[in-house]
Amino acid sequence: MYNYFVKINANTFENAKPELVLKTVFGYDSFRSQQKEIINSLLNNKDTLVIMPTGGGKSLCYQIPALILPGVTIVVSPLISLMQDQVAALNASGIQAIFMNSTLDYKTYLENIEKIKEGQTKIIYVSPEGLSTSRFRDIFSENNIQISCITVDEAHCVSQWGHDFRLDYLEIGSFRNYFPEASMIALTATATEQVRKDIIKNLQMKNPEIFISSFNRPNIFLEVQNKRDPLTQVISYISRHSGESGIIYCNSRRQVDQLTDTLDNLGYSVLNYHAGLSDEVRSQNQEKFVKDEIQIMIATIAFGMGIDKPNVRYVINYDLPKSMEEYYQEIGRAGRDGLPSSALLLYSPGDISKIRFFFNDVANPQQSEALLQKMVSYATSRECRRKNLLSYFSEKFTEPQSKEEQNCCCDICSRGAPPLTDVTIPSQKLMCCIIRTEEHFGANYVIDVLMGSRNKRILENGHNRLSTYGIGRDLSKNDWLDLVDLLMAKNLLVKTGEYNILTLTSLGREILANRDKILLPVKFQGQSSYFLPSTNSSKAEYILHKKNPADKIIAEKPAADDAEAERIIEELKAWRKRKANDMNVPPYIIFGDKTLLDLAAKKPKDKTELLNVHGIGSAKADEYGRSILRIINQS
Repeated sequence: MYNYFVKINANTFENAKPELVLKTVFGYDSFRSQQKEIINSLLNNKDTLVIMPTGGGKSLCYQIPALILPGVTIVVSPLISLMQDQVAALNASGIQAIFMNSTLDYKTYLENIEKIKEGQTKIIYVSPEGLSTSRFRDIFSENNIQISCITVDEAHCVSQWGHDFRLDYLEIGSFRNYFPEASMIALTATATEQVRKDIIKNLQMKNPEIFISSFNRPNIFLEVQNKRDPLTQVISYISRHSGESGIIYCNSRRQVDQLTDTLDNLGYSVLNYHAGLSDEVRSQNQEKFVKDEIQIMIATIAFGMGIDKPNVRYVINYDLPKSMEEYYQEIGRAGRDGLPSSALLLYSPGDISKIRFFFNDVANPQQSEALLQKMVSYATSRECRRKNLLSYFSEKFTEPQSKEEQNCCCDICSRGAPPLTDVTIPSQKLMCCIIRTEEHFGANYVIDVLMGSRNKRILENGHNRLSTYGIGRDLSKNDWLDLVDLLMAKNLLVKTGEYNILTLTSLGREILANRDKILLPVKFQGQSSYFLPSTNSSKAEYILHKKNPADKIIAEKPAADDAEAERIIEELKAWRKRKANDMNVPPYIIFGDKTLLDLAAKKPKDKTELLNVHGIGSAKADEYGRSILRIINQS
């Protein structure tokens, strides 16, 4: 499929030093944290468990040993798209890797078998379903082909305590029994202690060395907004990221389709992805996103596990994720290239009941509820979000001290946590109004009564004659909604039923009866609006009238006074896009954005200088060097 790249002989790097492979093949000058130690563990034939965040460089941890060790490396991967992207990236670097899956026609399948038999490939990607077949196993046993390493990607799928359990993963351990001399490496971005134990047990790993990297992704700005007017909030957010790739996650197919249609009608470059679409449509939509033919993908969690696209600049969670693991996996799609990116979560307590609706269909509802509560705690926290997120994975984080660090950390650190405020009076007004309306209504209705609305329904119910009618005009509706969320987080209020009816908890009734003081971390804005529509936009875009700290979190660009660098980047992007289209691969397979930035900064004059650019190895220098140098030097 990818036979147009310069090829390196399959045995070129056997017994070579890892540093040589890193520089020659992949074009990197140094290893990232723990990569070299993990590689050495495999070179010493030790089973190895790696917990490393998305974008941390997991692939190199098994790809480099695969080139150095004799025999072949089997890589078990859960998604066809992931295999294809990984193989394309390796082929682009001159490495002859192949995949064996259902997309291959019979002729290509037989050709790949011959490549394995003749020693023309070192890395073979296969699905867990394909791995378990006798046909695949017999290729190696009947031809006496050495398997040096079995790699299990997305290894959390083997654990029922993980967020994406897959039954087929349980068969991987039995495959290993046929090739006991092979070492095994299991990799995942997230794994609690229980999941780590399951991985070791279910994959039958032998006294593995365990490497747990930091879960911190400092290039991703973390932000949570209360979901008030989600469409307005989404449009405001993506408008600040104009021209950049982004993913919006929703919990239901219906919401995905509705939001896709709305944004498409407004003129945004957007497609949808969920299990309700045909395999062909899903594949086409994903390919267009990966190839930068569209900018925004709106999807359920079914999208993204195997996406290697490095230039996703933002992720929006339109709905509350079911767990911190799921949330971490989803925001991990952003900024895989290490450049500044951002993640926005729109939080509404109403999402909680929607998630709980499905708990009756899961094997362990209590476990699901515990995971959900951790997610709610994160969304409602008033302390550093990064600290909160990392603590879930048992990692300590020191809150940033300098203003620059705070601005790049999370929304709370950048603006400062709200002070504890005496909200006794407004809380009493709210709770009394809930009682006066007989605890039969949702938050919006109760707040409308407090603010003296002349809504027809309020008048028909006679609630304009209540003592609490109109006593809340000193605060804005958003202030009241914030107060509802805070009182719910303190277990003083709860939403019940399909319509999210507000009621007081027993603790709430006790505090109201005793007239206890209520202190909460909040800063009311009064009657000012945060989101305002732009009146001169034909695209119905929205603007922020208060400066948002996330505005600073955009993709890195050349210095303002370096016009030549700007020209180089634009021309290289255009060239990369044309080349990728000709080869039918995503643009990042040619070069990632970080390489383009480095090219524009260093402006190499010849091949020797080209090899000092981030991400350019010998194969890519040979393949693309002349075109790149011509663009940079305008010759």
